[in-house]
Amino acid sequence: MSCFGLERLFQPKSVALIGGSSRPSSLGAKVLQNLSSGGFAGEIVVVNPYHGAVDGFKTYPGLASLPFVPDLIVITAPAPAVPGILAEAGPLGVAGAVIISAGLGQGEDSFAEAATRIARAHKIRIIGPNCLGIMFPRAGLNASFAAHPPADGGLAMISQSCALAAAMVEWGAEKRIGFSGIVSIGDQLDVDIADLLDYFALDDHTRAILLYVEAIKDARKFMSAARAAARLKPVIVVKSGRMAQGAKAAATHTGALAGSDAVYDAAFRRAGLLRVFDLRELFDCAELLGQSRAPAGKNLTILTNGGGVGVLAVDRLVEMGGGVASLTADTRAHLDAVLPSTWSKANPIDIAGDADVARYIAALDVLLSDPATDAVLVINVETAVARAADIASAVAKRVADDRAKKRSSAKLVVVAWVGTDRQAAPIFDTAKIPHFPTEDDAVRAFMHLVKHREAIDLLMATPPNVSSLFTPDRDAAKKVIAAVLADGRAWLDPVEISALFQAYAIPMAPTLAARDAEDAADKAAPFLAQGLHVAVKIHSREITHKSDIGGVILNLASRDSVRDAANEVIMRARKARPEAKIEGVTVQPMISRAASRELLLGLADDPTFGPVVVFGHGGTAVEIIKDKALALPPLDMNLASSLMGRTAVARLLEAYRDVPAVPPDAVPLTLVKLAQMAADCPEISELDINPLLANGDGVLALDGRVRVKAPQRFFAGKTRLAIRPYPAEWERQLELAGGWKVRVRPMRPEDEPAITAFLGRVSREDLRLRFFHAMKEFSHSFVARLTQLDYARAMAFVATDATTGEVIGVVRLHSDSLYESAEYAILLRSDLKGKGLGWALMQLLIEYARAEGLKSISGVVLRENASMLQMCRELGFALQIDPNDAGVSLVTLDLAAPQGAQAMSVPSAADGSNIGMIGFDLGQ
Repeated sequence: MSCFGLERLFQPKSVALIGGSSRPSSLGAKVLQNLSSGGFAGEIVVVNPYHGAVDGFKTYPGLASLPFVPDLIVITAPAPAVPGILAEAGPLGVAGAVIISAGLGQGEDSFAEAATRIARAHKIRIIGPNCLGIMFPRAGLNASFAAHPPADGGLAMISQSCALAAAMVEWGAEKRIGFSGIVSIGDQLDVDIADLLDYFALDDHTRAILLYVEAIKDARKFMSAARAAARLKPVIVVKSGRMAQGAKAAATHTGALAGSDAVYDAAFRRAGLLRVFDLRELFDCAELLGQSRAPAGKNLTILTNGGGVGVLAVDRLVEMGGGVASLTADTRAHLDAVLPSTWSKANPIDIAGDADVARYIAALDVLLSDPATDAVLVINVETAVARAADIASAVAKRVADDRAKKRSSAKLVVVAWVGTDRQAAPIFDTAKIPHFPTEDDAVRAFMHLVKHREAIDLLMATPPNVSSLFTPDRDAAKKVIAAVLADGRAWLDPVEISALFQAYAIPMAPTLAARDAEDAADKAAPFLAQGLHVAVKIHSREITHKSDIGGVILNLASRDSVRDAANEVIMRARKARPEAKIEGVTVQPMISRAASRELLLGLADDPTFGPVVVFGHGGTAVEIIKDKALALPPLDMNLASSLMGRTAVARLLEAYRDVPAVPPDAVPLTLVKLAQMAADCPEISELDINPLLANGDGVLALDGRVRVKAPQRFFAGKTRLAIRPYPAEWERQLELAGGWKVRVRPMRPEDEPAITAFLGRVSREDLRLRFFHAMKEFSHSFVARLTQLDYARAMAFVATDATTGEVIGVVRLHSDSLYESAEYAILLRSDLKGKGLGWALMQLLIEYARAEGLKSISGVVLRENASMLQMCRELGFALQIDPNDAGVSLVTLDLAAPQGAQAMSVPSAADGSNIGMIGFDLGQ
């Protein structure tokens, strides 16, 4: 249900505690104490049929006896009572319930299932059960049994663990860092992580979101919410269970390499979340986010009075991929002017052990203006020359002055007072300067922010257009897979694999099937005639790892050797696997590719996130080397290159010594093809290309294994991908009046340059009608958010002229959190209005909305936009004046109404105006 009803739950005007108690050790007593002492300005009442009063609060026997209907009920009553409490609350109109009680169980006959059914029937939002509760300091709401109240601030905490949520409260109090909200979600009967990500992403009081995750229930919903939230503010996640393995034996190398935690890591990375691995790192990142902005780059300058600790900081910085800022000539000269001649003359800037306050501040002044420095790490080791607290006070004041003067352009400053952090902490906390006990902690925290910024930059980057490089033959691929399933088999044979790869333009060595030894010799003859050696492999649909049973013989140079090899591998297979059906052998040419690198590419199936793309070092020792990385499909060229860059073998693809480089697009494009195959063919459960040879001439698959099965689970849109793929089924060819041919398709991220050019051909007046204010320039980030869609939440159709290929119009739709209604917007090129294009795009958008099951679509139109309002009338929209703005009309189309009563079959002349939409898409 996403954000529906959460505002009343988290910002209630009244609260009823059900199960309040005066027994000191009870949950009810502690929750009541926190509720009453938190500063909540609304009504608080207690429901307890067994006591007339609890801690000075008059009690009521039930919800129906209250003098008002509470927005929020907090339940600490025993588990068996919970369904009955919700059944009483529903008809009264209660908005939400926090169920702190545990022990509701699971399954059809459980209290949890009964509570869920009742809450859904009455649209009551539930937090819990089995949770710490919720805390929203700005509202004075502390409906929890936490030991202490959190302070108000800019961090939101979402936790599947009661203990961790409580720990964050205690840590925040110690560090003087506050929270916009803390929600312990417990068993997630209703409100889940995705719902809360949506809520806090749009909360103006939240600067960053912290997550503690144990498991994700709905991967599609989570990925959609996480991707949207991460584009608006930093989201930091720590997940438990990193050492848990995939729990199922995998038949392919790819499956063996794809452990469950690695898939979670890939999902977090794809969504743009910053993953940390323990509470210490979570606290460090939270401190940075709570007190400072992310750095503009990764170049760090280190200022220290200890050379050794400065070098250690540099070591850690380089190890983590950071940059050691190079000092400019001007910066060196300025430092020479204010420092003794003994300073290090390089970064780290060692100002010597006798550095006092004046020396620190003089050097820091220079660094805060250094253009090559993205951030400064100030390190102090206390000496007898100057008290660490005095230097801390001076540094804090200088940084505060710099922030006041430069505001958003001020550099990030972090500090590490080694050995004296506890004494200096109050000084830095007051100045909101992130501080750490060691140089290692400071560098790690800095690099977490750098990596988060780089991840967001990658996801917002415009990918190259690959649509012209390959067009998959989806029908051919589906035909191969359908035949295998119809035959009751799970594994494709080599000939079928070759046909499948051919459908996606993945180069593969020719594979010929032979019935017996003589047939193998005949099949090998053309290759032998070209001077090629051949390989003979056992052909059995029940033997996947041929080498394990001696089923592969290589480097055969004559018909006789091929004949003998075929007889030999058949004999070995029958001995090793007497139950397997042997269909003969396959014959492949031994293709010699100089300076080839052996790679592994594949698809694995994760029970939570569905298909996963795997890339790594190939060959027979892949499980030993374990050089691999994972990503969720679909992929573009940027994402594929990033996936490769997380492996060691990727460096071998570059040129070295006399070995030429692999063409830079060859392997990434193959990964994009595999990801597209995963999207098109949900029956593929595992796929293995090992090895894929890569050299200066390109790539070639030598061997492959593919397992298929009828899909047991789909996400919305009939796909198994956690990220909804490009909906190719909505591509259209239109012919408008006068024979004007127009192509319409869903928008893609790589459309950014074309959309920018299109916006340049829309008049300022039309842009004002669309965006409700004057638009003169369109930044990369602005256009990227228009083109990078999450198809699970939004759709945009881009129309192009079939002759020129230029973009001539765009219509878009963005759904609400319930995916029941959506807002739309339309924009046409100003010189092409009045030709029926706007009408055609609106008809397509309405068709799409109905197919998606939406109940209504709406828009906001300036009342001066008469042509658009006329088209809305003809399409069947209901119009009304906005009660809050007389200059605006609200237009709504009921998609459940009979279609014939809504839209005329032909447009009037009123076509081509532009309509604005409040807000815009949260991108892919």
